[in-house]
Amino acid sequence: MTTFILPSNPLQRRPWLGLLALLALMALVFALQALIAQVSGDRGIAPIASSSDIEVGGIAVDVTAKTGEEAREQGWKQAQRLAWEKLEGPAISDSQLESMVAAVVIEKEQIGARRYVATLTVVFDGARAGAALGGGGERVRSAPLLTIPVLVSGGTSMVYEFRNPWQRAWAEFQTGASAIDYIRPAGSGGESLLVNYGQTGRHSRIWWSNILDEFGAANIIVPIARLEREWPGGPVTGHFTARYGPDNRKLASFTLGAENDEQLPAMLAQAVARFDTIFTDALGEGRLSADPSLRDSQSNMNPTVAALIESARRYEEAELAAAAAGIGGTSEAGSAMPLEVSVGSFVVQYATPDAASVDQGLAGVRSAAGVRGAATSSIAIGGTSVMRVSFAGSLDELAEALRARGWQVNQGESALAISR
Repeated sequence: MTTFILPSNPLQRRPWLGLLALLALMALVFALQALIAQVSGDRGIAPIASSSDIEVGGIAVDVTAKTGEEAREQGWKQAQRLAWEKLEGPAISDSQLESMVAAVVIEKEQIGARRYVATLTVVFDGARAGAALGGGGERVRSAPLLTIPVLVSGGTSMVYEFRNPWQRAWAEFQTGASAIDYIRPAGSGGESLLVNYGQTGRHSRIWWSNILDEFGAANIIVPIARLEREWPGGPVTGHFTARYGPDNRKLASFTLGAENDEQLPAMLAQAVARFDTIFTDALGEGRLSADPSLRDSQSNMNPTVAALIESARRYEEAELAAAAAGIGGTSEAGSAMPLEVSVGSFVVQYATPDAASVDQGLAGVRSAAGVRGAATSSIAIGGTSVMRVSFAGSLDELAEALRARGWQVNQGESALAISR
């Protein structure tokens, strides 16, 4: 009689179990590395600081003088005059014009013994030039809009997965003189996972609300650039489409061209300026206002309460339409109906001696009456941090609302500084 002795270790009896365990471990390691790769790397391009300065680019000059330095000086003066004419500014003297110029940026230049050939960008001071151009008064500004620049090139759609010229064009765009309050993520860290091309095709209000709350935005705009190259290094054709909202609705489209890759940044900068005009026109038409469906979360609301809110909203829209038609904005009882208060975006500075004070400051501001949202735009632990606040009212009304919550408020021309 033959006796068989079985191994005590189950893996020795079944070698394939050990193989499966090894494969599962390898798959876990690869998945972890893939996740780290998606959020690591040098992929983000931080947007430049915005100001109210007015930039006029692409000014070409060709000047001859006794010396190259004299030709350069005359070329800059000529560029300032050409830029002012491009803005259709009123007739002013050279000294007045020079006092409005904040900077001259050299795009490219060639200096000879007696000749100066260059392409320049002239930057005018927003306050002085705006007053002369008739733009010094109050103007309508949009609610904060999350900007998702999508680049389609070589059959691949991307946003922040890799550094690309389309994101750089938006990061370098000077938004201070625009009527649109652009929220431009840098795309670093987890932002590349949260905001991507696939997200633009989702319609879930709850998901979009979570993303907008993360960036302190009220709606979404999606400028799309699709680049087609005839051959490597050759002409580039750009097809551009402006979309907006959680339903990815189309606003407009246009086409531009560049002779080669060297002219691609200039073409993209021109496209960004065209997009700004499209979004500004849509704002005037009322299509870029804050989307109430992204804030109410009525899917989790009592049906009776949701119906009351919807009924009140329809009644308010009817009153506004009647007022616009000249019928009058009164109720049946004859009492005046209040008009809808526009939501503005304001800068608030607050002291943050430690990390906990950052969240405490945000929570304190969010609890003030009329505040629709607040998000930090600059954090300085041990110093002064900056938050962007969406408020239904004016800057003066925001200051009073914060004082009512116990804050000490110092008010400037366009910002607040608060402390306890």
